[in-house]
Amino acid sequence: MSRYCLDTSAYSNFKRGEPRVIELLDKASWIGVPSIVLGELAAGFEKGSHRDRNFAEMEEFLEAPVIQVLPLDKEAAFIFGVLVKKLKDLGRPIPTNDIWISAICAACGATLITYDDHFRNVERIGVVVLEAPAQKLTAK
Repeated sequence: MSRYCLDTSAYSNFKRGEPRVIELLDKASWIGVPSIVLGELAAGFEKGSHRDRNFAEMEEFLEAPVIQVLPLDKEAAFIFGVLVKKLKDLGRPIPTNDIWISAICAACGATLITYDDHFRNVERIGVVVLEAPAQKLTAK
């Protein structure tokens, strides 16, 4: 059994039924959801046409016994500072929210599940980068 943190892209693909992320989550003994991910999801839900349904499904997901919402705490904040400097020194910046997600993940010592390759630039975390599912083309 494994300990994982979810990135926003991983949660979104889980909700779409993507088998690779579902398989990882089914085997997990613990799943952390950084509070930053919840903020990104909430922003998307607010813009979408299925706001209430999306919030209800997220709340149901968060009630599972293996799920823990991970707050931004002092340890993660200090790790954030180190990560910002390290990524800048390496010339490999990533989006600020993703640095926060990485810092929270590093603070709890879990492997991040994501579809975003730039997380590989963060040396302090383990990361599983899944390949995005092929988009189905539709005729117009």
